Amino acid sequence: MKLKVLSFSGENFSNDSVISVTVMTKSGEITILDRHSPMIASIEPCVLYIIFKDENNMNQREDFAVGSGVVEVHNSSVKIMADMLIDVEEVDLDQAELAKQRALDLMEKYKYSKDQVDMEKFIEAEDMLLKSIAQLKLYDLRR
Repeated sequence: MKLKVLSFSGENFSNDSVISVTVMTKSGEITILDRHSPMIASIEPCVLYIIFKDENNMNQREDFAVGSGVVEVHNSSVKIMADMLIDVEEVDLDQAELAKQRALDLMEKYKYSKDQVDMEKFIEAEDMLLKSIAQLKLYDLRR
């Protein structure tokens, strides 16, 4: 199965010998295998798990933290477009922890605000939280 992952920041991953792709959609976690039914789904910030065959025909696994986006499956081809794609080597633990705390603080502020809650800002804070959690989870997998 072919896989192409693109991000708005220009990072990408592609492989033509993919065995499985596991990603979190709005409906829950899915694993896409060869000959999967055609589909388009929104994805949530999560850790993207990819199992593929390397040049020696050995199974390899590559994991990424991805942001919000879309997954499309059609004719044994998977395309993912996300607003964030981070390899485990690129995770900055301190920045991810800081972003998580900042997001939690913002969400707490909006939650108990006596004024009308700005839902757009709350959703942005929630997205920041989910992205930072994905990076932290990816970092923990490396250990």
